[in-house]
Amino acid sequence: MFSERQRTGLGGAKSRAKMHQSSEVLFFNPQELKRLESSYSSGGLEATVPLIQEKLNNLKSAKLHIAVTGESGTGKSSFINAMRKLDDTDERAAKVGNTETTMKPTPYEHPDFPEVSFWDLPGIGTTTFPAEDYLTEVNFQKYDCYILVLGDRFNENDANLAKEVNRLGKTLYFVRSKIDLVFQNKVVEKEKELDKIRNYYVDKLRNAGISEATVFLISIFQKTEFDFDDLIETLANSFDDIKKDLFLKSLPSMTIKILEQKRNQLKKQIWMLATLSGTIGAVPIPGLSFACDLGILVTAIIDFRSYLGLNDDSLQRLANMTGKRVEVLKAAVTTPLMGEINEDFVKRILLGSTYLAISAIEIGLDIIPVVGSIFGAASSFAMTYKLLRNALEDLTENAKRVVKVALVSD
Repeated sequence: MFSERQRTGLGGAKSRAKMHQSSEVLFFNPQELKRLESSYSSGGLEATVPLIQEKLNNLKSAKLHIAVTGESGTGKSSFINAMRKLDDTDERAAKVGNTETTMKPTPYEHPDFPEVSFWDLPGIGTTTFPAEDYLTEVNFQKYDCYILVLGDRFNENDANLAKEVNRLGKTLYFVRSKIDLVFQNKVVEKEKELDKIRNYYVDKLRNAGISEATVFLISIFQKTEFDFDDLIETLANSFDDIKKDLFLKSLPSMTIKILEQKRNQLKKQIWMLATLSGTIGAVPIPGLSFACDLGILVTAIIDFRSYLGLNDDSLQRLANMTGKRVEVLKAAVTTPLMGEINEDFVKRILLGSTYLAISAIEIGLDIIPVVGSIFGAASSFAMTYKLLRNALEDLTENAKRVVKVALVSD
């Protein structure tokens, strides 16, 4: 089925070198990339399909557990709700209150992606969870990420938790929420005040034995202000690619920077989807000289929409969080990809003049380990890759317009 040129590709050793350079951006570890290369060398593109399919299955079956702790009144429940795209009044939201409302580790699944759970943990140092037993009682090893939401004063319980987590060699992220309230009725120089607050917590953590600590100052009501973007980027980069994928797709699409991170993450999957589209269940497309699996392309476009927050439920929640009418947000979307996506629709796109030949330079060989199949103007890989790439760019630009409308003050 595949020619010698397809089996070996152009560039030979160069492409193999790029393959290993790409190990941190392809969901594959170095050992898996070696297997991928070996399979491709001996059996061509078809031989790589089981490995790629396995990786995509891993993406679908993975789970992410993020633990959030802090004393009552620090805003940890509101933080959990915001990360789940919910406001505090939603019936699925974590309970908000100034008294201790969390008596045991309580999971809150993401409304769109139940494989992502945020765990509301009791504060350390209570009679139920004394400091010396805390990490054991809350099943510390279960969580992929640990966040401590700080109050306006750093206290002994905060110090105890930081020391215990540090002793176990785990990373604890520090978040000071409600930072917008600092400036509510106070005339101060913003940057100087933020530095003063941040340095206060860093000094306290240093005194507790935590020499390197980053404290993120955030407001869940003003996500484009303060350190919210930096917090998201730091958390995302702390995970491996599969967990990072789960984390990013679960985030509310509330800032341009988050949308760009989501787009970059989805780009890493396109080459895998394009490979499968040209091999698994591929059927000829009348009027074109290649075959592809239309079902894979349909599912991919729908998934891209959901990932970027353009599905109906996400738009409604964004409207609820920002006080905008959902009709106003939807009016910012102009792409035809918001309509019904089916196999006939994808066929029409493939037959359209926009999706013509694609070059190796356009694809970028530095992020694709198996490159032999991309050469040839009408190859299945090239055309389906370009379709998905263009669809992703189109949806991302529309999502950015939605965010800009959502954040404009009336």
